[in-house]
Amino acid sequence: MTNTARPAPERDQHHGDAELNQPLTIGDGQRQHQGTAAFGQAATNARAAPRENQVHSALFCLPLIQFNAGTAAAMQAMPLQKVVTGDGEVDAILWLREVISTGQADLIEKAGLAAAKIKTPLKDLEQRYTAHLVHTKPGNFGAAMASIGFADLDALAIKAIVQDKRRREARARFGDTIFDDTPAEQFCEQALVGLESVTPWYELDAEEVDKRFDGLPEQRPGTLMQCVCELTFWSDLYWLRNAVDHYSGDGSIQSNARQDYVFRLMSRIPPRNADEAADVFRYLTSNDGMDRSHSGSIILNLIGAPEPYHPHKGGADE
Repeated sequence: MTNTARPAPERDQHHGDAELNQPLTIGDGQRQHQGTAAFGQAATNARAAPRENQVHSALFCLPLIQFNAGTAAAMQAMPLQKVVTGDGEVDAILWLREVISTGQADLIEKAGLAAAKIKTPLKDLEQRYTAHLVHTKPGNFGAAMASIGFADLDALAIKAIVQDKRRREARARFGDTIFDDTPAEQFCEQALVGLESVTPWYELDAEEVDKRFDGLPEQRPGTLMQCVCELTFWSDLYWLRNAVDHYSGDGSIQSNARQDYVFRLMSRIPPRNADEAADVFRYLTSNDGMDRSHSGSIILNLIGAPEPYHPHKGGADE
């Protein structure tokens, strides 16, 4: 399993708490903890009660949305039709995809009306487009793969609308500075200055990263929910940048190391109550957190049975 930070797939968490409200059974059933009582004592007996860190909250947050004439997104003009393949119907779909990709509702509506006039099944047109790619770029497997989803205009419209919403939000929050380092990124770079990658995947040594960030308690999350909020901040920042420039969302090696650190930290901070433990569990399941290193240790921590911490080991899930 990897520790590498990755953006969460969704911003909004889904809260379904029927299962988490059931009594928790640990081990062979001889030790049972009923709901909140388990967290009031077992989770905090040997550890200091967590408290929110306001300095941390102020650092790891997005700028407030500012709507004004300078930040309003400009309406895009209808893209021009072009001859791409020489196949009139295939070129029509390529043009419709370009129109839909603007993410603007009025243009998408016009594209839908135009698509309804095409009599040939879209799947047939997708096959013709694939044949064109194979013919014009022989031996290029990636080129042929580019036709996947060609005919699914509905899915493209949904994605385009989300991307357009994010672009508008990015401009309202950052103006023209979306790719400038945020104060949080500057902090990470300063905190980890001098550390070099120790893997082919540009990862820093987890133990050294822990030492650096543990030595800066003013910027450290004080509660599990602050860990979740910081990880959400990094995910939101990634997706806003990705919407503006598809190839520019990834963060620096230092900010990725910070995200891995905060994820590991969730195995070390005890939950304040059962509700917080349940919220963290939902975050893990909704954001691909269950297949990462240290997820097992985090789960044990949530149920009040923390194990010794090792930055290079994932604990119960390894």
